[in-house]
This record gives sequence, C-alpha cells and structure tokens, in this order.
Amino acid sequence: MADLKIPNLNKNSDKYIFKKRLTLRRKSKRKLINELLIMFFLSIIMINIIYLIPNKLSVFNNFINNLAKLVEIIIEATQFIYELGLALFIVVSVIIVLILMIGTFLRVNKLLRRKSRKITFK
Repeated sequence: MADLKIPNLNKNSDKYIFKKRLTLRRKSKRKLINELLIMFFLSIIMINIIYLIPNKLSVFNNFINNLAKLVEIIIEATQFIYELGLALFIVVSVIIVLILMIGTFLRVNKLLRRKSRKITFK
C-alpha cells in the first residue's frame, strides 16, 4: 500500500498550466531587428503583388456583384429546402396516416370477429 500514489486534488499550481512554457525574458535587440526586417520585407512583397494585379477597381466591383448573387442563391436555396421539407413532411404524414387507418380497420375487424358472449341480466 505504500507504493500507491493518490493524486492531490487540491493543487493550486493548476491555475498556471503554461507557466513553465512562458518565456518572460525580453527579446534581444538583434532578434527584434530580425523580426522587424522580416515583417517589412513581407509587407513590401505584398504591396508589389497588389500593385501587379490589373484592373483592381473592376475586380472589387465584381466582388460586390458576386457577393450579391451569392446572397440571392442562398435565399433561393433556403426556399428550395423549405419546399423539399414540406414535400417530405406530406409524404411521411400520408404514410403515418395510412398505417394508423390500417391499424384502425384491423382493430374494428378484430372486434367484429370476436365471439360475442351472451349477457344475462338477473
């Protein structure tokens, strides 16, 4: 029994799960300069890519038109989904009604075929 280790459920150190993984040291100037240069060159490259795209205004206008068409298509799709759901509801309801009606007729048939007992009044 001495080898059995029961975990301590009242640990307060669980509040800081990632405490050991955090680096609280300041970054060196060299590392900051490297990050600055990388960010600057990436931004320059992205600006050049944007500059090389022809007809930026027409692309933006087409984007707005395409977005409007997308919204229209989504609205039409929801209408189609509504109609499909309604049709499925009708089909399922008819099947359930048929099952209930068949069950009703079977119960009536069972009642009518039962041997009637003679009721005697005293």
